[in-house]
Amino acid sequence: MSVYSMTGYATGQCNPRAQACDDRTPGTSALGLEIRAVNGRFLDLSLRLPEDLRAAEPALRERIGARVRRGKVELRAWIEQRGDGGLHAPAVAELQRLLGMQEQIQAWLPQARGLSVAEVLQLAQRNTPLPTDWMEPLLTLTERVLDDFTAAREREGARLVAMLRERVAQLQRLVAQAEPLVPQIVAQQRERILQRFHDALGATQADPVAVQERALVEAAAFAIRVDVAEELTRLQSHLSEIERLLQRGGEVGKRLDFLIQELHREANTLGTKSASLELSRLSVDMKVLIEQMREQVQNLE
Repeated sequence: MSVYSMTGYATGQCNPRAQACDDRTPGTSALGLEIRAVNGRFLDLSLRLPEDLRAAEPALRERIGARVRRGKVELRAWIEQRGDGGLHAPAVAELQRLLGMQEQIQAWLPQARGLSVAEVLQLAQRNTPLPTDWMEPLLTLTERVLDDFTAAREREGARLVAMLRERVAQLQRLVAQAEPLVPQIVAQQRERILQRFHDALGATQADPVAVQERALVEAAAFAIRVDVAEELTRLQSHLSEIERLLQRGGEVGKRLDFLIQELHREANTLGTKSASLELSRLSVDMKVLIEQMREQVQNLE
């Protein structure tokens, strides 16, 4: 199943009088539609429609809701009157109406000039009535633009998934580098603690057995403080779950966002418990990669 980005854009036009709303068919009017979307926590749908298309709003919302689950989506539709050379002589009634309006204006504003032939044709074309069955071509165009919109979101989603998988692989390599460091750090610290107690023993009359036992207790306490095995295990578990979700596809954005928060928490704890510069560096590298993943996951549906 595909993973979709919440970011997308598509547009299209057609002649509403043409069969199947074919945008290649010339006509005196054009129906246009544009859909754009950005990321959002929920589905926030905004429609900008002219009054002639306002009755289609419920049907448009239904069709978009069936394709989109999350994101801030804006649909804009418009009607454009075309002057494409296929002009028709205005009706007599239309010419009489324009003449009456001109005479009425000139009665109040004698300095107003009369309409030119081009202006008369433009106004007549603008007032050409829309087809009475415009609902069907509008919905046909909407489905076509939604297909392009979905394809654009799918392409962007595939790009984001590839990036996330690359970051997951890098994080897994960092976890693998961190795992052998902790036993080495504990062993080195144990030797240092024992050495310090032995040095102190030479300057005092303390019982050697008691001193060694105290040194071992200190070393054990240190080992507990710096033990990050649990954090590394959880990091591996979260990374495996992210890989599984990306493989499964579908609506994974919210689940991935939660897992990214958990990854950051474990990486931060790893840095807090760090007892060496190398482990601290690995923790910082992890948090950089996790932050990059967070930015991209917020764009997934």
